Amino acid sequence: MVAPAVEAPVVIGLDVGGTKILSGLVDHEGEVVAEREVPSPEGSEEGVLAALDAAVEALLDDRVAAIGYGIPANLERGTGRILHAMNLPLDDVDLVSRARERFGLPVGIENDASAATLAEWRRGAGRGAQNLLMLTLGTGVGGGIVVDGRLFRGWAELGHLVIQEGGEVCTCGGRGHVEVLASGSAADRVAQELFGREADAHVLVERAREGDGAAREALARIGRSLGAAIASLVNIFDPELVVVGGGFGAAAGELVLEPALVAARADAVSPANRTLRVVPAKLGPEAGLVGAGLVAFEALDGVR
Repeated sequence: MVAPAVEAPVVIGLDVGGTKILSGLVDHEGEVVAEREVPSPEGSEEGVLAALDAAVEALLDDRVAAIGYGIPANLERGTGRILHAMNLPLDDVDLVSRARERFGLPVGIENDASAATLAEWRRGAGRGAQNLLMLTLGTGVGGGIVVDGRLFRGWAELGHLVIQEGGEVCTCGGRGHVEVLASGSAADRVAQELFGREADAHVLVERAREGDGAAREALARIGRSLGAAIASLVNIFDPELVVVGGGFGAAAGELVLEPALVAARADAVSPANRTLRVVPAKLGPEAGLVGAGLVAFEALDGVR
């Protein structure tokens, strides 16, 4: 998808996932003016880096002033070096330095969920807030934190907050993490238990919207697990609001968010037990791409 040409500068943002690389030209207002998607390569680090280079080169022209990456990875604070990527063969990689040398442009990098948080804070549901949390409910659970008007640059592995001692085993090997209890994968498992091996989270949501009591209760249970995680985070960070996004989060909507808010308020300390807001994200599947673009503008402006 390509929109009419816009005046410089624009940046290239890349929202990198285990299954696809979404790249685009993003202007200073966070508008995506050109976009492309390719599958993420399987196999080697060299293959992934080559695919990232190709994604940049496909959009690179004289208008482009910087490049920003949103990567599902733990990043070294201060340098942005990739320590370990999730679902990608990238370990101990200095992607920023590599891209600067290759393309001769300012380069920024951020964890993909933190990049989506940056986008929702600057351009979406969290606009105007000084303190917020975001949780992205997809195959797993990610998230990000804004404190005192600044994006937290640490790992922010919010999906691995423990909310059930000795609970189900998470993909990381731990137990009882919010990711294993309140993600799209959790909804898939429940759907299969209720409606057969071919069912998934989409079926669960569809049945719930049709009024199926078991499906509605299953989503409410997922919502209560999410609310327990939100309450713990709220009691630490005292956000003005919590934004919930991701593919499963958007699909389930109020079926999960309403019980999550009730559960979160029940365990949040005063005054959050009365004032806490839990709201849906606004930017949808482009949040990560917009966020990567904003990361690029921060690199251009010398913030990173």
